[in-house]
Amino acid sequence: MPYGDKPDIVRDKSAELYEKAKQYFPGGVNSPVRAFKSVYGTPLFIEKGDGCRLWDADGNEFIDFCCSWGPLILGHNHPKIKEKIIEVMQNGLTFGAPTALESELAELIIKNNKYIEKIRFTSSGTEAVMSAIRLARGVTKRDKIIKFEGCYHGHTDALLVKAGSGLVTFGETSSAGIPKAYADETIVISLNDKEAVKAAFEQFKDQISCVIIEPVPANNGLLLQDKDFLQYLREICDENCALLIFDEVISGFRVGFDGAAGYYDIKPDIITYGKIIGGGLPVGAYGASAAIMSNISPEGSVYQAGTLSGNPVAMAGGIAQLTELAKAGFYKELNTKTEDFTNAIQRYASSKSYKFKVFRIGSIFWFAFTDLEKVQTSEAIDPKSMEKFKLMHRELLNRGIYLGPSGYEVGFVSAAHSKLDLEKAKRAIFECLDIVFRNK
Repeated sequence: MPYGDKPDIVRDKSAELYEKAKQYFPGGVNSPVRAFKSVYGTPLFIEKGDGCRLWDADGNEFIDFCCSWGPLILGHNHPKIKEKIIEVMQNGLTFGAPTALESELAELIIKNNKYIEKIRFTSSGTEAVMSAIRLARGVTKRDKIIKFEGCYHGHTDALLVKAGSGLVTFGETSSAGIPKAYADETIVISLNDKEAVKAAFEQFKDQISCVIIEPVPANNGLLLQDKDFLQYLREICDENCALLIFDEVISGFRVGFDGAAGYYDIKPDIITYGKIIGGGLPVGAYGASAAIMSNISPEGSVYQAGTLSGNPVAMAGGIAQLTELAKAGFYKELNTKTEDFTNAIQRYASSKSYKFKVFRIGSIFWFAFTDLEKVQTSEAIDPKSMEKFKLMHRELLNRGIYLGPSGYEVGFVSAAHSKLDLEKAKRAIFECLDIVFRNK
């Protein structure tokens, strides 16, 4: 396929490191999307990040819109986070015992979030979601759960499923190694389909423990839902004594300090959070009312544990980061900056009549090669459009702009992106759009 006039970046060192990594790791990576299978070229091996920039092993410099898949809302290597982490590390890295730092971070979260009263830290977002599902089942004494096609909740067995055929369907495993019995407890429904949700509750009356959704679905495109649909989920859960879980591993502390729950002003029963509460270090959390959380061991009978839960270094990173996020005006400034950036890109694409849309919420954005005004379900994404993203990704790398290596992934703007950075990125994106549509 023909492409632009800029030569491809040199990846010799990255290619060498990739060949070595393939000797040790399946596919040469420790998380599948890093293998660059959906885009051109060898995976980039990153050596350094600072502010809004990344440098790879070959010395290539990029303006980064991946931000470690979202949590680096302050950018890479933020001085206050680094300072706090180094201070705490002087006293040790892990104890497997309580520290005051856990309560300090929990207080910071709960005092600024009216939707939860108690919290439990975990080591990842996947672990937080797994624990939230177990909690919902323990509280309701029911086994079945409802999830939505196009929402990703980590690689937990019961949630790593896709939709089968039919309006209301049991999930089909989307990974080898998941027993059919696990998938059979998960009902998978298309997003934005009230009738299917209603039918599921009627068909499986008094069997559904919870409905879990990304209130801002951002793992399979940015499938922004109407508030009306999220409110409907709240109401039908109440009517059927089921719990509503908001998976805010991406949207939590991104669209606002109190996440999508605050953005839409809808109170879920349980909320899960991810790495953003650790300043980028491995951490997750789930929270709910004091009554629901009282079911967690050692207070209640729902067991969940972890040696690294509440790890002091991760707590230190979280305290430093969330202290910055809690400052007056932080989100207004960040979200306005993102809005100006994405609006300019959309204006350019529209002026050229390109079949291209930029979807945005808060400081999260997604480039979609579509002419649809709304993309609210995974079925609405044209798989063929990913060929255009593939070309755009290569051309952006050649111009020093880094996006996640998949057209289904979203991008993020951080507080470290300056107006000059965003202006440079815009110009590069304009050039790349011209190339993509010149070669359509």
